[in-house]
Amino acid sequence: VSEKLSLLYYSLVFVCRYSLKPNDQILAEDKHKALFEEIVKKFKVDYHAGGATQNSIKIAQWMIQEPHNVGTFFGCIGKDKFGEILKQKAKEAHIDAHYYEQDEEPTGTCAACITGTNRSLVANLAAANCYKKDKHLDLEENWKLVEKAKVYYIAGFFLTVSLESILKVAKHAAENNKLFCMNLSAPFICQFFKDNLMQVLPYVDVLFGNEMESAAFAKEQDFDTTDIKEIAKKAQALPKVNKKRQRIVVLTQGKDDTVMAHGDKIDAFPVVKIDPKDIVDTNGAGDAFVGGFLSQLVRDKPLEQCMKAAHYAANVIIQRGGCTFPEKPDFN
Repeated sequence: VSEKLSLLYYSLVFVCRYSLKPNDQILAEDKHKALFEEIVKKFKVDYHAGGATQNSIKIAQWMIQEPHNVGTFFGCIGKDKFGEILKQKAKEAHIDAHYYEQDEEPTGTCAACITGTNRSLVANLAAANCYKKDKHLDLEENWKLVEKAKVYYIAGFFLTVSLESILKVAKHAAENNKLFCMNLSAPFICQFFKDNLMQVLPYVDVLFGNEMESAAFAKEQDFDTTDIKEIAKKAQALPKVNKKRQRIVVLTQGKDDTVMAHGDKIDAFPVVKIDPKDIVDTNGAGDAFVGGFLSQLVRDKPLEQCMKAAHYAANVIIQRGGCTFPEKPDFN
């Protein structure tokens, strides 16, 4: 018990020193550079291959099981050890990963500090910030893979990197009546990358977010409400390019009901109950939720089944360290 209390104390001191907030995600600044070294020196650190979008694709593949390589992933890595680890981990997870490899920046890293059931993320984008549309997405062999897909998912984090890449994929999806999905990803995306977000939103068929992100989004959009159901309804009603599909908005609230605006309905879905003592790490829960949802969406399952799979996947992930999972899911 004393060891756990000591660890919690130092975790809280660590969070305060670097001005971190519980259940928040931020981009690393100069003041956070020492954080990555300190966290290794003072804590027992576990390393996991991830990235928000890649986590979701990994979970979707795990939920589907067979066939392999259902999901294709594009991203940017450095020509270094962590880049090689990512490639190997993607292969092990049966993801068809096609990385843009460059040597200007090292492979990106993200520090996740866990305090109790809360997690604070600090992302050093590094190579992830170097993705180039003309050097990767536009290549004929890569664009053919985009054309083969029928569902697209991009985390809001990528709005800070390559808006032109997102818009090219989003426009292709709208023109061909395919599903384009996006995540608000973090409050700072809604606040500081609002213009980029609003250029992409008209193409979004399925929008994901949590309670903090949706609150920030509502404030920036002058929705004049803090009611999450009203936020979902107003977000659903924002302008949309592909009129053949009405937007679906899915907003999670941690242990509270998940809200979904679809058609002319606003529904609330209870999450899978869990004893707080069984929660190991909430890091990756949102990614897992999306992955579970997508695993059913790509197979044209009803939205209720998508939600059930999303809650199941998130429940499994929070009982383990990082975005990891057992060999096979217990879901049907």
